[in-house]
Amino acid sequence: MKYSFYTLVCILFCTLISTSAIGQSNNDEAAVKAAIMDYVEGLYDADSTRIENSVHPTLRKIGYWYHKPSASYRDNLPMTYEQLVSLAARWNVDGTSANEDSPKDIVIFEVKDKTASAKLTAAWGVDYFHLGKIDGKWYIMNVIWQSLPEGN
Repeated sequence: MKYSFYTLVCILFCTLISTSAIGQSNNDEAAVKAAIMDYVEGLYDADSTRIENSVHPTLRKIGYWYHKPSASYRDNLPMTYEQLVSLAARWNVDGTSANEDSPKDIVIFEVKDKTASAKLTAAWGVDYFHLGKIDGKWYIMNVIWQSLPEGN
């Protein structure tokens, strides 16, 4: 009888731990999505404080912008955290680059306890993110992006 009791206690304990881990995973996924929403809405709304809230100061961002007149990409365009904050304050200040109907589709690929990866489709194209959890908060650490060629 003691063996059955201890087995039952172990099963109950494991169930509680796994349920807690699932709850934490859902919270982390929501926090990762919130960080990416701060990023995209910070740019759409010309609100640099949302970038400051979601992007780590050590940001590494590079991109590939499609130049329509030459039908080619401008490659490996780097951007620092400071440049992104500055861009967010002015990019859509007149409301002509994005509006309430502009896309902000987020796909979360994976969330671990300290790292996550995701994709954002936005008015300017597609961003791929690496995020890190620092002191309990999720921050965008790396971004690689590309605008879409004409017709896509």
